Amino acid sequence: MTRADLLIAPLRLLGWLPLGALRRLGALAGWLFYRSNSAALRVMRRNIALCYPQLSSAEQERLVRRRASDLPTLFFETLAVWNRSPTWLAKHIVASSGTEPFVAAVAAGRGVIVIAPHHGNWEVVGLWAAQHAPMTSLYDPPRSAAFERWVVAARQRSGAKLLPTDVRGVAGVIKALKRGEITGILPDQQPPPSSGEFAPLFGHPARTMTLVGNLLQRTAAAAFFVSATRVAGGWQLHLEPAPAELWSERRSESLAALNRGVEAVVAVAPEQYQWEYKRFRAQPEGSPSLYPLRW
Repeated sequence: MTRADLLIAPLRLLGWLPLGALRRLGALAGWLFYRSNSAALRVMRRNIALCYPQLSSAEQERLVRRRASDLPTLFFETLAVWNRSPTWLAKHIVASSGTEPFVAAVAAGRGVIVIAPHHGNWEVVGLWAAQHAPMTSLYDPPRSAAFERWVVAARQRSGAKLLPTDVRGVAGVIKALKRGEITGILPDQQPPPSSGEFAPLFGHPARTMTLVGNLLQRTAAAAFFVSATRVAGGWQLHLEPAPAELWSERRSESLAALNRGVEAVVAVAPEQYQWEYKRFRAQPEGSPSLYPLRW
């Protein structure tokens, strides 16, 4: 057993605690986190100020405080998600909306793209979706081999297949969609310049991935925006069919539709979004940085 395995072992053990206990640990950690002066908190404040300028300073700070509590809760509850069976997960999906069109698209064999922003618990979304049809998704492995083994085992437990985030991986996803399978895409990470273009997000330019639009242009897949928000006793699924503009051959129109979908998902529970991520790090040439250099 490597040193990394020894470090992972306590986390695995924690993952066997009841979900309620893990969430209470998360709330405690969040209380401590909010009282820190971490860079993550400063990024949260900046992003929330950028995206919700209509809120007063006090309202923005309340949202920061709620996210500070939510972030450790996400970490602790995910330990359980990675440890437990699909049956356990199904029992903790306590409510859902919009699942019928998704199930119909899967049954029709169209292939389905699950567009899951970093909102709520996206691991729950992936594991839930993989129970409905074979799922093939792109995967960027973490640096820790021990951590990777745990994550991969958890995601593949529901039948998911993971491919590298390169040209071969994208080709594999296209083939999977044409076979009528599911793929999951996290649409709100900053792509490299070769894989994205700027589109408005909460009123600001954000380099946005072209992958989703490219996949839709090359397949007959359906697409849904999906999130799993934390509620008492588990999670509530929210599914919304993607708007027609996402299929537009005009890339600017497609990318704008993708970001509007992300905004709609965030609006369901703003405190459960990854405000600690520097989503606006890249800006068009000649535009000022939206984050202080020391961050």
